[in-house]
Amino acid sequence: MGESFGAYTIGMDDEVIKHITSANVACGFHAGDPLVLDKTVTLAVEHNVAVGAHPGYPDLQGFGRRNMDCTLEEIRNYVVYQIGAIQAFCAVHGTRLQHVKPHGNLYNTAAVNEDIARVIAEAIASVDSELIYVALSSTKKDFMNKIAREVGLKVVYEAFPDRAYTSDGTLLSRRLPGAVVRDARVVAERALMMAKEGKVIAVDGTPIELDIQTLCVHGDTPMAVELVRAIRERLEGDGMVLTPMGEL
Repeated sequence: MGESFGAYTIGMDDEVIKHITSANVACGFHAGDPLVLDKTVTLAVEHNVAVGAHPGYPDLQGFGRRNMDCTLEEIRNYVVYQIGAIQAFCAVHGTRLQHVKPHGNLYNTAAVNEDIARVIAEAIASVDSELIYVALSSTKKDFMNKIAREVGLKVVYEAFPDRAYTSDGTLLSRRLPGAVVRDARVVAERALMMAKEGKVIAVDGTPIELDIQTLCVHGDTPMAVELVRAIRERLEGDGMVLTPMGEL
């Protein structure tokens, strides 16, 4: 959420907020700006939705979805800077930042690159060790558990009902056909399987078992409102109780 910028509106935050429990809020690098940050945190507080930082590469033009050749020191300071920005707005509006979830290519790279995953974890812990580190659940996540123990952070593993997966549990590149799943009924059934069975079916039909505690839907998808509404109805219809990550 909070991915609008200046005169450009992205997503339907006013409607999406009604169906979620935690929000990943852009912090001004890949999207967002101070006015949008203020509005989004206000919206989350009004709807009792937990707030999370969504730091990315400084890549407005590419929406943070392109790779950038950044040093580990640069990444550390980018993350600290963005957490600080949203923490300030949380303080203004009387709420506490719940989690940090990297955005776009920074997030995907951290899922397979231990050095980048570690420097992000260290950056988070250096600001507030009570913050939750949201990481991509995949078959390659063992090093994330190790990093979390060493830096003293709680990790919550995430899956994407609206994104296609490869057979190794990573996300299919957005450059490939079918990378984004747009059918609300299909997305809702995928969400239920993820939540109940900890499983996702890869594009080649391979069933993959994953450790999943939170589900994410991309707010810039045109049908995001329809997707989050369908997911919530399907999960609650199956007797599940949806809560912010901090209550897990």
